[in-house]
Amino acid sequence: MKKINLHITGMHCASCALIISKHLTKTDGVKEANVNFSTSKATVSFDETKVLESQILEIVKNAGYGAAILTLGKDDAQKQAEMQKAEIKDAKLMFLISLLFAFPAFIIGMVLMWIGVEVPYKVYILWALSTPVQFFVGWRFYKGTWHSLKNFSASMDTLIAVGTSAAYFFSIYVVLFNPILDQYFEVSAILITFVMLGKYLEMRAKEKTSDAIKKLMDLSPKIATVIRNNIEMQIKVDDVVEGDIIIVKPGEKIPVDGKIIEGMSSVDESMITGESIPVEKKKGDLVVGATINKNGSFRFTATKVGENTTLAHIIKLIEEAQGKKAPIQRFADAVSAYFVPVVILLAIITFLVWLVVLGKGVSFALIAGVSVLVIACPCALGLATPTAIMVGTGKGAKEGVLIKGGDALETAHKVKHVIFDKTGTITKGMPEVTDIIPLSKESPDSLLQIGASIEKPSEHPLADAIVKKANEKSISLSSATNFKAISGHGIEAKINKKQYYFGNMRLMEREKIKIGDIKARVNELESQGKTVMILSDTKKALGMIAVADTIKDTSKAAVEELRRMGIEVYMITGDNERTAKAIAAQAGITNVFFEVMPADKESYVRRLQILGKVAMIGDGINDSPALAQADIGIAMGSGTDVAMETGNIVLMRNDLLDVPKAIRLSRKTMSKIRQNMFWALFYNILGIPIAAGVLYPFTGWLLSPIIAGGAMAMSSVSVVSNSLLLKYKRI
Repeated sequence: MKKINLHITGMHCASCALIISKHLTKTDGVKEANVNFSTSKATVSFDETKVLESQILEIVKNAGYGAAILTLGKDDAQKQAEMQKAEIKDAKLMFLISLLFAFPAFIIGMVLMWIGVEVPYKVYILWALSTPVQFFVGWRFYKGTWHSLKNFSASMDTLIAVGTSAAYFFSIYVVLFNPILDQYFEVSAILITFVMLGKYLEMRAKEKTSDAIKKLMDLSPKIATVIRNNIEMQIKVDDVVEGDIIIVKPGEKIPVDGKIIEGMSSVDESMITGESIPVEKKKGDLVVGATINKNGSFRFTATKVGENTTLAHIIKLIEEAQGKKAPIQRFADAVSAYFVPVVILLAIITFLVWLVVLGKGVSFALIAGVSVLVIACPCALGLATPTAIMVGTGKGAKEGVLIKGGDALETAHKVKHVIFDKTGTITKGMPEVTDIIPLSKESPDSLLQIGASIEKPSEHPLADAIVKKANEKSISLSSATNFKAISGHGIEAKINKKQYYFGNMRLMEREKIKIGDIKARVNELESQGKTVMILSDTKKALGMIAVADTIKDTSKAAVEELRRMGIEVYMITGDNERTAKAIAAQAGITNVFFEVMPADKESYVRRLQILGKVAMIGDGINDSPALAQADIGIAMGSGTDVAMETGNIVLMRNDLLDVPKAIRLSRKTMSKIRQNMFWALFYNILGIPIAAGVLYPFTGWLLSPIIAGGAMAMSSVSVVSNSLLLKYKRI
């Protein structure tokens, strides 16, 4: 099964997207076709053995629209941006041409009439002015209507074409056969002008919803300094290949992802992680393309280039997320599918009621019928969900929260239970020395020096923590001899021919070391979630060093924030009960699942799902089954490939405070979608009866098609503008 992404041109409303989707999905070999009116994109999954890419493009063309294949790479993103600009430029040109003819028609047909000035041959002048607007600017509406009719469907184009044609051709009838009636040439011209203005403003507003992706793309540097054949040269970043040696000087952007082979510096990685404090980098450390080198120079080997870089991967995730429909969008799609035919029927009924039943005459009935057609256009409804999702996912990316689709964004606000994995999620995932307790004349530094010296040959994570602590304190280590690891107990070694033992209580008992009354101290430390190692010579205990995987600085604050949001918090771990509860207590968590094997975590998620929506937060590696089972899988990751491929949401900063932030963003985005849906539906529910003339018997007021056209255009712009307000909300 292959997936391609298309940029679609010529869509005017949500009904257009439905027409394209219907054509594609009924094609043999096409499994899924997701067409997004707001982004002008389509994602098509198909069987290459049954249908070709060229055939898919031809299907879209036959439906009355244009299509170009995208790869979601930088070049195609640029191509898409150019297509979008071309469409905006064309919409602006069409509006200006329309305005050029419609404005004098408005002056002659309405303004001068209102002030009592009669223009000779007025109806013929208006006929001449409205014709280019009707058939040159408005040709797109006729073309769209024809394609809709061929497909046994209807769209916004149908409403505009039928409404303006009714006004235009009725006016020709009046001029040629019945001059005593009113003509409406200026109405059709001004109406099309309003529609074109609305489309232009709508396109401009929609363009702003993709600002997040454009800004990410602009971050990528254009030039890289590489060494080839021992010569330092500058080349385009697109020409960098894996294995190239790249030089980065102070203040420069890092061109691609890679591994430092020489030098050291600090790097501003805020564009990836959102963390403002520069990260120290040295030989062997990984660097990410588009991050900024601060004050040192270094060389690195390119490991990922082009579409494989972290930045390109993030852009791809955001683009795919913005293209995915939220479940609530299905409601809007269903409404749009039936809306246009129903509106045409209502317009016909309105016309017949006023003409036949109430005897108001053809002109009056025509005005009411056309007004119904124009005001009921479902554009605003089609834009309600996708524009909010585009802005929401873009804002999340800016805050270091990658949301991989509208479905995830919608589901996250319903979460009632959050399960945190312990190691690497609540805790730092790296053991640290927490306590150094002398039991004899040895000083803390002396204890650490002996312990680190004999642990240095060991490969155990606890040994790494002790050696690291000694290095941090600049303690020089001694050479240990006769090193021996004693499984399940600890180690033994000699320093300057003196024998030392370093391990747990069982090791002390085995070697018959006098440890005095320290069991209570050991139990106390272990109850705090710490691992205690006792250092002794051949006679007595010299001291204790405690090591623990400490909780992250923000873990407790994140748990408190989730609780304030009404969400129940759980921790899951393979640790024993005492250690698990100790760590959970530090994070403020009372619900603990302990001694759980990685493969069994999924069943605990399933158990909680009976009570409501569950979010699982893990490191994206050994928690994959649980992340997949959860309603929302949230992967910690700092931009790692594994994290980005796992779960529905990726926290780029590895900061647990971003968990409540992601849920808040979901809540605010859904609030915007509901607001948009309400106003789009409320507008139509209120507007159609007014346009049909229900207020006329009481107020004598009948809605003009021109006012209806302006209101219809502004409704779409208002929905997009409301979505854009999400950019300025604090999460």
